[in-house]
Amino acid sequence: MKKIWSGVVRYYKLTDKIIWGLCLFSSAFSVLLLAGIWNSGYVQPSRIVVQIIAAGLGCCAMVVISRIDYQTMADLWRFHLPAAYFLVLLTFILGIGRADDMAWLEIPFVGLTFQPSELLKLSFIVTFAYHLQKVEENLNQPGVLIPVLCHAAAPVLLIMLQGDHGSAIVFLFIACGMLFSAGLAWKYILTAGGLTIAALPVIWYGLMDEDKRMRFITLFNPDLDPTGSGYQQRLGRIALGSGKLWGKGIFSGNHQYVPEMYNDFIFSFIGEALGFIGCLAVLGIISALCLRVLQVGRRAKDRLGRFICVGVFSMIAAQTVMNVGMCLSVLPVIGVTLPLFSGGGTSVVATYLGIGLAMSVSMHNSRKLFTL
Repeated sequence: MKKIWSGVVRYYKLTDKIIWGLCLFSSAFSVLLLAGIWNSGYVQPSRIVVQIIAAGLGCCAMVVISRIDYQTMADLWRFHLPAAYFLVLLTFILGIGRADDMAWLEIPFVGLTFQPSELLKLSFIVTFAYHLQKVEENLNQPGVLIPVLCHAAAPVLLIMLQGDHGSAIVFLFIACGMLFSAGLAWKYILTAGGLTIAALPVIWYGLMDEDKRMRFITLFNPDLDPTGSGYQQRLGRIALGSGKLWGKGIFSGNHQYVPEMYNDFIFSFIGEALGFIGCLAVLGIISALCLRVLQVGRRAKDRLGRFICVGVFSMIAAQTVMNVGMCLSVLPVIGVTLPLFSGGGTSVVATYLGIGLAMSVSMHNSRKLFTL
């Protein structure tokens, strides 16, 4: 018992208390928001229970991941990366969800589901960081860069085939952020930008169906399809704007209904309940968490740790920008959660696991943590 207590004390001394504080506050705030949505009659109490359990599991997972040396996790890529890909591929056979997005697997005997792509994000961050560390000095040589780009493209294309375009874009942002931090030459960045612009007509007419095109069109003309593709964002804007400066209060009980307001559109509920000030506060908390992760990366003893932290930062920042953009009607609805705040078990646990990777970098930059 003395050794266990000594390990706990050592962990407390070496862990990043700022990251822990931001995460715990975010999860507690999320449960409070879900309770307010339940009070308005728009969500079942089971969602609150799932969120509490997910936060608890996430905290435990973050402790476990932070105790493992991130170099060891990188060395074990031959185990966790194939397993993550296998689970994603399994969704093509056993996946459940919407007609165009069969991205979930059912957990046997418990009646819950999880999203394997969230686990693939974490494995991808570690393995892509490991790959970049190995080739960084020669990254801008075509013979080296092409395999790196194939490594980055594999999960993006697979998740797009799965139908989860929101997660595919998050993968793309993670890869871009890590490539940029590794020193990718500007000539390649500008070339990629030019090719993307040139490919827009092909993407618009060849890859996007009518429903997805309408999601973009209604951004510029919200009244074009107010009861169809523009319905969710129209209600989200009404809720967001009705909160004005200070909001109506979380438990006021007279909130505007918005589809998926406990999940993808929780930022609209924040705006209605807590107003402009509340929105700024939430964005401030997430920004502080992102900056802290970057700070951990800057202090990392090696490039692997730096790249992992950039990947975690890119994941959280991309999801935040995309989620808030959906609620503000400046981006189409693509089903991306607000990290730690949106209701959803897999998303919460995966975010904690990602932050656990950054914590591992922080804690293993000093003397061995659990030498007793």
